[in-house]
Amino acid sequence: MKVAFILNGRNREFEVSPEEYLLETLRSHHITSVKNGCNESTCGVCTVLLDGKPVLSCSVLTARIEGQEVTTVEGIQKEVEHISDYFGDEGADQCGFCNSGLALTIHALKKEIKDPSEEDIKNYIVGNLCRCSGYQSQLKAIKRYLEDHK
Repeated sequence: MKVAFILNGRNREFEVSPEEYLLETLRSHHITSVKNGCNESTCGVCTVLLDGKPVLSCSVLTARIEGQEVTTVEGIQKEVEHISDYFGDEGADQCGFCNSGLALTIHALKKEIKDPSEEDIKNYIVGNLCRCSGYQSQLKAIKRYLEDHK
């Protein structure tokens, strides 16, 4: 079946099977910034933005996104570079596997909640797991980034 949607600002159409997940569709078309982690909707490394909201692409059937807008880090590259700078400054970059999903979540948080509290940030990023860090340096980087980019 053919499914048409907007991917990073461009109209795209893909041939997919009815049981194919968005993660599989994107990766099979060389969008490898969307990582394959747990396949159980618990780690967040497959996060993409669907109509501006973070979703786990391993749990969204591609057939269900007809006409919607999907954003990966390639679609917000400049902002991802800025976020990455903050992570580097705080020593929050370790292996980088979780960074793509986390950057998309931070982008959505910035658009949805003006002046988020530390608790708001923690609640918003709770679905993005990092196996390398203790989250404190990530939290500091996110807070600084959000404060500087109001």
